[in-house]
Amino acid sequence: MNIYVDFDDCLCETARYFTKIAKDLFDKDVPYEKVLFFNLKEAFSLTDEQYERLMIEGHRPEVLLAYEETYKASEVVNEWIDRGFNVSIITGRPFSSFDPSRKWLDDHGLERAKLYCLDKYGRNNFIKGGEYNLKLDDYYKMKFDYAVEDSPHAFKFFDHLPDLKVMVYDRPWNKGTALPNNNFTRCPDWESIKKLVE
Repeated sequence: MNIYVDFDDCLCETARYFTKIAKDLFDKDVPYEKVLFFNLKEAFSLTDEQYERLMIEGHRPEVLLAYEETYKASEVVNEWIDRGFNVSIITGRPFSSFDPSRKWLDDHGLERAKLYCLDKYGRNNFIKGGEYNLKLDDYYKMKFDYAVEDSPHAFKFFDHLPDLKVMVYDRPWNKGTALPNNNFTRCPDWESIKKLVE
């Protein structure tokens, strides 16, 4: 069994932390429940310069390490690995954030999960000369049975896998999104994700 797991807002509470950063840097007071757009520039009504500053701040190593774990995420992922499932964490974070991201996983008991940085969102602009350690061509050669993802912008990366079951982690920015087909199921928490895989 091969399982794709997104990092931000699936394993950890990234957007909740970004609401604090936006408040501290720009006095943009947007409660987490009102983050209605995956694009944080739009969600916080930022200029290009503000958005770049927000993303740089949110990807500093000490900030990445401070993100809180989503309840029961590591417990469920480790149960899968214990059962012999192949779990790949595929994040849109640039490769410059690989080391602190790897440390976050290790610190949360996910040493056995593989980590890949894939350019899902074209965010190379805020990390000048940024790189990714998983190329799209190589990603499309990977096969998955299940996927855990929160971003509607990432759904297109599943088009090549017609039998893939996608658990959409329910977040404010995807509530208004129509799911592409019956293979996509909205899940409120990791317990419901676990049940679908079982």
